[in-house]
Amino acid sequence: MAEIKEKKPVVFTNKAECRDCYRCLRVCPVKAIKMDKGQASVDPDRCIACGTCIKECPQNAKAFRNDLARAQRLLGENIKVALSLAPSFASLYEEWQQKRLPSAFRRLGFCYVGETSVGAYQVAQQSFELKKDTSFCTACPAFVSLVEKYYPEMVKYLLPVASPMIVHGRMIKQKLGENCKIIFVGPCVAKKAEAEKTYAEGIIDVVLTFDEFKEWLEAEKIQLDMLEASSFDDEPVGSSRLFPLPGGLTHTAGFESEGLTGNIVSVSGSPEIKNLLENMKNHPEACLVEPLFCSQGCINGPGMPVESGLFTRRNSIVAYNSNNLGIKEPLQQVDSQINYSPEKIDEEVEITEARIKEVLAATGKIKPSDELDCGACGYDSCRDKAIAVLKGLAEVEMCIPYMRRLAEQRTDRIIETSPNGIVLLDEHLNIISMNPAFRKMFFCSEAGLGRHISYLVDPQPFEKILAGSSKLIEETLEHKKYSLTAHQIIYELEIEKQIVGIFVNITSSRKNQQQLDRLRADMINQARDMLEHQIKMSQEIAGYLGENTAKSETLIENLLKLASEESRNGKKGKNCQWDIFTSK
Repeated sequence: MAEIKEKKPVVFTNKAECRDCYRCLRVCPVKAIKMDKGQASVDPDRCIACGTCIKECPQNAKAFRNDLARAQRLLGENIKVALSLAPSFASLYEEWQQKRLPSAFRRLGFCYVGETSVGAYQVAQQSFELKKDTSFCTACPAFVSLVEKYYPEMVKYLLPVASPMIVHGRMIKQKLGENCKIIFVGPCVAKKAEAEKTYAEGIIDVVLTFDEFKEWLEAEKIQLDMLEASSFDDEPVGSSRLFPLPGGLTHTAGFESEGLTGNIVSVSGSPEIKNLLENMKNHPEACLVEPLFCSQGCINGPGMPVESGLFTRRNSIVAYNSNNLGIKEPLQQVDSQINYSPEKIDEEVEITEARIKEVLAATGKIKPSDELDCGACGYDSCRDKAIAVLKGLAEVEMCIPYMRRLAEQRTDRIIETSPNGIVLLDEHLNIISMNPAFRKMFFCSEAGLGRHISYLVDPQPFEKILAGSSKLIEETLEHKKYSLTAHQIIYELEIEKQIVGIFVNITSSRKNQQQLDRLRADMINQARDMLEHQIKMSQEIAGYLGENTAKSETLIENLLKLASEESRNGKKGKNCQWDIFTSK
């Protein structure tokens, strides 16, 4: 039981899918979206669970809590589980399918299958019996939450009557016992939040949308065409099955003819409802207001699988009511009283005029005329957005015009300070703009704006781009007239029909390269001269060595020859030549 009643956010953001588009903030009727570093998250305390952001998010980043697993666990326990089916179901299924739905629910394991419209009749009767000069009907939980959180001074106009879901739940408890569990299936996400309210505690255990119910049937492989037709366990009174349509409550109570009088006002859709509340805040009208937060009623709820047009769904509800006339008198009565009270949603944040102006100034809004109130950030006015910033719900950077101006300024600054020359030409090759680096490279001034590019450089590369023969031209050219060597890139902005030229000054690097080439050539020549000199010296040295070697060989040969002769003749005395060489 504790796990089932654990409170989790009903509507949440899948941050991996959020794309920083502010769409959810723009459509949220109460601005219950908090922006943090470009990510949009739902503030559960401010959210009224109307589901508008779920229907409108282009990235499917907003979703409602899926409670199917909780419902399946309930039916897996050995307890009685009853079903309350919202009357909008008739707009989703054909007549033959409608007759087989009770069998499908019983196949899932429900011991009781009933239409929520059984409790709708008592709600309609009680609403007319308790109405005062100014009264708001309370069948729509999103509307009730809107008044409780954002119009607390108007809570006194809420009729103390529970919704058909709560009343039908009390009827089921009375019939099956307090220990039975109840699952509600309908088109409304706000019903999930309503079931967790203090006044609904212990009545409705799980709320499923029609999307979740469809998922359940598919998971269990239950096909309606394989089931027999059967009836619901209870029949509603009169035209209670019209309850999900605008004016359905009035029609159910038997006052349909009075719907065109000034005493009864049927209104649907968040813009119309907010407009009505704003008008009645200070000047309440003596009337009974029957509100449905979704446009054209519950058949357009966020939990409805959209498989047919809105008016087709409406006609299906009318046809189902006509083909299944309800009983004349209620078989059961229960207590339908509920007391509503204001809910505090904002922390105490000091919001002064000075602080608002400070936030406005941060986005360049100094004068009232600077406040565009464009709504691109999601707020209706710049002032509303500034207040949201002070409350911690919005970021200064959300102002699209300001960020665009900032980006343009940064781009202009980059172009103006670029060391590369940049020139922009129109489709006739006339100069639209040129940055300081370009003017310095080609010795020109802003007086050249509007003139043909040919007065500065050869127009041939630009003409090739203009003619479509090339998409991009990248080359290095020497502009002798300006003592300039430039690597230039030329391309077209197709949408704007403009041509961009970017000139990178490589004159110095080209001169340095030429100097390096000359130095390299000189070094090679010097090395070649040195090598030749060394070779010449080596040859001369070799020559000297060869001459000396020859002389030495001759001397040694003579000595050996002389020694050999004397050895043969023997020593002749001290006067012989050998003695001359050997004596001291």
